[in-house]
Amino acid sequence: MIHVLLADDVPLVRAGLRTLLEADEGFLVVGEARNGEEAVALARETKPDVVLMDLSMPNVDGLEATRLIVADEQLTGVKVIIITTYETDERVFETLRAGASGFLLKDTEPQELLRGLAIVAAGDSLLAPSVTRRLIAEFASLPTTSSVSPQQLEWLTTREREVLSLVARGLSNHEIAERLVISPATAKTHVCRAMRKVNAHDRAQLVVLAYETGLVVPGLERPDFSPAA
Repeated sequence: MIHVLLADDVPLVRAGLRTLLEADEGFLVVGEARNGEEAVALARETKPDVVLMDLSMPNVDGLEATRLIVADEQLTGVKVIIITTYETDERVFETLRAGASGFLLKDTEPQELLRGLAIVAAGDSLLAPSVTRRLIAEFASLPTTSSVSPQQLEWLTTREREVLSLVARGLSNHEIAERLVISPATAKTHVCRAMRKVNAHDRAQLVVLAYETGLVVPGLERPDFSPAA
């Protein structure tokens, strides 16, 4: 049973999401928040598996609420999925920087939403769809105040850098395995080791790190996997 917290300032949206989730025996809605402040408080109270978070909410918005939830040691293991109307909202990429595990558009098909919740609850990230890759590529190329440097990758092996690059391009473990002619289990091991070495809590943060360190550059298909100087 996957426990879900809904955060959206529109009652009709929350009601629709609750109806959809409660029609599936694999999900349980543990609370509804009207803004980011309520979302953080309810997350601390209910400890959901996933928070389905709207970006545009009054008082505390979805971006700040995501930052607060991810940074809260009491909420380790709580995942955040951003749900938004616009795929080109720059704040979506900022939520990935802040630790969100992915995002969905509000016109997503119901079954895709349920599948996305299950994927994130299982510890993966919603990074495979091409729209996500476009979003990351677009905003990763914008100026940023991030202090991330290529030295954060210095502990990665050449193979782990190669795997990280493929993760950043939206490939699943199975797709990485096919590309590198290795088993899916080996691909997963490389991903997990890379996450531990760079202190990333999920694949979404690996993607952000890959772009911000320059390991992957939008439009450049063959990155340099050599160790950082």
